[in-house]
Amino acid sequence: MKIQLTLNGSKKIKQGYPLIQLEDLVNPKWSNDWVELMNPQGEYVGTGYLGKQNKGIGWVLTREKTPIDDSFFQALFEQAKKKRQPYYLDPLTSAFRLFNGEGDGLGGLIIDLYLEHAVFSWYNETLYQKKPSIVAAFQQAFPEIKGAYEKIRFEGDYPESLHLYGETAAEPTLIQENGVTYATYLNEGLMTGIFLDQKEVRGSLVDGLASGKTVLNMFSYTGAFSVAAVMGGAAKTTSVDLAKRSVPKTREQFEVNGIDPDTQQIHVMDTFEYFKYAKRKELTFEVIILDPPSFARNKKKTFSVAKNYGELIEDSVDLLTDEGIIIASTNAANVSPRQFQQMIEKAFAKKEVHYQKIKHYSLPSDFATVATFPEGDYLKVYCYEVKK
Repeated sequence: MKIQLTLNGSKKIKQGYPLIQLEDLVNPKWSNDWVELMNPQGEYVGTGYLGKQNKGIGWVLTREKTPIDDSFFQALFEQAKKKRQPYYLDPLTSAFRLFNGEGDGLGGLIIDLYLEHAVFSWYNETLYQKKPSIVAAFQQAFPEIKGAYEKIRFEGDYPESLHLYGETAAEPTLIQENGVTYATYLNEGLMTGIFLDQKEVRGSLVDGLASGKTVLNMFSYTGAFSVAAVMGGAAKTTSVDLAKRSVPKTREQFEVNGIDPDTQQIHVMDTFEYFKYAKRKELTFEVIILDPPSFARNKKKTFSVAKNYGELIEDSVDLLTDEGIIIASTNAANVSPRQFQQMIEKAFAKKEVHYQKIKHYSLPSDFATVATFPEGDYLKVYCYEVKK
């Protein structure tokens, strides 16, 4: 099927932009098959597909008249595997991203490795319907993978998580990252227990960024930052998350590393309420980690990175010791690195403190990106030393 693009849409795609937006199409026609994209003059621009998802309405897969078949997918997977060779050779890490959507040439699909199992995440139904061909090609490129699971990240009448093929994984699956053990669950909803894009930030903690220091880990989820900090010599950690499951999950992460969880603090509490509580108790910390979701809502407050991150910084400064460190992180794609940095530094200025940026991180190399799609390089982490 041929789809006509607007002039602006065809220009974007010629320049390498992989995401198809609704406004790029002259007369939107829906198709569940591969589509040829044509410019206003009727000339071929690329081949891709249309699939409703949380961003855009489809992806460009190639700008050459190449058949989209098993061999096309196998070539993509083999190229992706070559890119990850440094991770395969790292004896201290056994979980990383094998395939990162548009960064590896196939927007709408990501695949992560957890020890000997793969986890597929499908982001639209069109690509999901091509699953037999895609999975067969993956198995050709990755014959060593013993089994796989899948996560359905689009709306539809599907379970969130399913066993896909091969052997089932242990529960928990104990993976290694920077020499630290993490308990993961591959078939427990959409989440596995760890966000693999933060491996380099956790690595800095393992390497001693918080050695001898007290650490406050806000929005702690399963406590991965806290565990990394303790393994890197932190004096004590306090983990705070609103979800009740965070307590048993965080305790487990400490236990699988031989750390008594009773030596650490774990609180189920709204983050902003904890800031008030800690201030009343005159608690202070030498390192504060802030990694909130892009958007969250509870009974009292709606939080978004774009509007409220500065408040987190201001509240953190109140609890920070002199020459303390704030690790400020976001995965909000709608906030650019420059905007994020300005947001943080504006809050510091408001609190009238001196600050110095000492480290920054973006996505690790296994989370492959393309320069023509800056939105895909979503992770922004800035570490500041703050002098009061």
